[in-house]
Amino acid sequence: MVLDGRGRQMSSETVADWLGCRRDEGTQLVVFAIGPADGWSDEARAEAKRRSRLLSLGPMTLAHQLARLVMAEQIYRACTILTGHPYHKGH
Repeated sequence: MVLDGRGRQMSSETVADWLGCRRDEGTQLVVFAIGPADGWSDEARAEAKRRSRLLSLGPMTLAHQLARLVMAEQIYRACTILTGHPYHKGH
């Protein structure tokens, strides 16, 4: 999954559904790639979009370390949603 401000924004539930589908398909490795300082090339962005793998954390510009933290929290949240843990309240 390529993270880019021009990508598709997803709710936590949608991220959980997406990860759940990958899990159920037997996918063993999922990579969330944060763009370089100058952004992704047009080619890289187009390829990710073609594969429906272009994700946005929102329209704001985030420092790489902050984007990593936000993505880590969303992955954790997705896992708790998939297991029915009460961490995610849905609001």
